[in-house]
Amino acid sequence: MPESDFVGTGSPLSVSALAAACDALHVNAPAIWSVLKVETRGCGFLASRRPQILFERHVFHLETNGRFDLSHPEVSDPEPGGYGAGGAHQYDRLAEALALDRRAALGSASWGIGQVMGRNAQLVGFADVEEMVRDMMESEDAQLRGMYGFIQATGLDRALQACRWADFARGYNGKNYAVNGYDTKLHDAFEHYSVNGTPDIRLRAAQVMLMYAGCDPGPVDGLPGRRTRDATVRFQQQADLPPTGELDAATLAALGVA
Repeated sequence: MPESDFVGTGSPLSVSALAAACDALHVNAPAIWSVLKVETRGCGFLASRRPQILFERHVFHLETNGRFDLSHPEVSDPEPGGYGAGGAHQYDRLAEALALDRRAALGSASWGIGQVMGRNAQLVGFADVEEMVRDMMESEDAQLRGMYGFIQATGLDRALQACRWADFARGYNGKNYAVNGYDTKLHDAFEHYSVNGTPDIRLRAAQVMLMYAGCDPGPVDGLPGRRTRDATVRFQQQADLPPTGELDAATLAALGVA
């Protein structure tokens, strides 16, 4: 699949979107960040500006009544798994499925910062999966709306409010949540953010834009560090700015961070 496919604006998460999520779910910021960290390690886009996805072959099997199981077992199988590498490889798998059944293929991938399944598009507030994918290509804000829409629609907001991590993980990640320790990861992330504070949205946005510019800042976590500073220097050199390593006004403006 060409890297230009499924590329949108890729706007980073905004303060207003995070506040809207907290208000909608009646939780504090650490709860939201905990889900984001566990689901996509904190970033909803790849460096190519395509949304993070994971293609689920068992969902494609269900969506197509198993008619491609024999001819395309890599993307259609009654058993979950067979994911292979993350990132661009998931788009290769999606491309194979798209050639067979576009609606089912889009519905069989989980999308963006909250890893919302395409088949749940209407449940979480989109007209259909095509609209959901288009919106999620444009911004992490749209991805976050899908995430909290799913949490609301499934009643998981109550588990999140009460920090009942096993109940939340069971509903969000499925009955096998404990295999991957989702409940433990959510608990640990919540404790960390509650004690140490939540990511700096503006710094996080700069990290996303550095990633798009080909200057790897390391984890998109909203935290200062050597890798982010080194990436900033590389970008400043590319942009003919003083290589201070500081995300000053001129550097932020060149990155397109408001």
